[in-house]
Amino acid sequence: MLHLNIHTKPAISNWLRVNKHSVIKDGSPLLSFNEPIDSNAPDVLYRALQCNYPKFFKMDLISKWVWLGAEVLLKQAAGVVYDGIDKTKIAIVLQTNHGCLDVDKKYSETLATIPSPALFVYTLPNIMLGEICIRHGFKGEQACVVSDGFDAKEMEFWVNDLLNNRGMEACLCGWVDATANNHELSLYWVSKQNGQLNFTADAMLEIHSK
Repeated sequence: MLHLNIHTKPAISNWLRVNKHSVIKDGSPLLSFNEPIDSNAPDVLYRALQCNYPKFFKMDLISKWVWLGAEVLLKQAAGVVYDGIDKTKIAIVLQTNHGCLDVDKKYSETLATIPSPALFVYTLPNIMLGEICIRHGFKGEQACVVSDGFDAKEMEFWVNDLLNNRGMEACLCGWVDATANNHELSLYWVSKQNGQLNFTADAMLEIHSK
């Protein structure tokens, strides 16, 4: 008997872009930054969004930014975008440049006296994926890739492979980078359900350029 391997084409159903000046979700501006951005910006944004997650203040800088990004991206008026999806089949794939460099520097400074366990836990760039998984209960495949810039072609390959060949039903993916005076996020919720955009490298890059 001939078995046809028919894949449902993944689509972007929701997206979030955070640049130096604003937060944009699905094409609609949510917040704008009137003051110069510094390392305190995530805390200000956290309060503006009226979040309630005390552990947030223990996170390192990049974890704070991506946690906030996921919080905004995944929230809908009636609940969350992943409602009804088996959380063991929700993946996360993120790219970054500086990774946890900010906390690495702070931890290095503590080595002269007493090394800080609170900082040490954040000296791996993939800890930010763990923070999202703890918050949302995702238990699928995970990958954190360090690169010079957002490689949309590579992202397209990995996410398509996860959804078409690895049993995943949805994926939170994108680019996140943060230093003391700079930040940039482009996050995409990709699933086999109907979406507003076909999941392609070009679609991601168009959003990333906003």
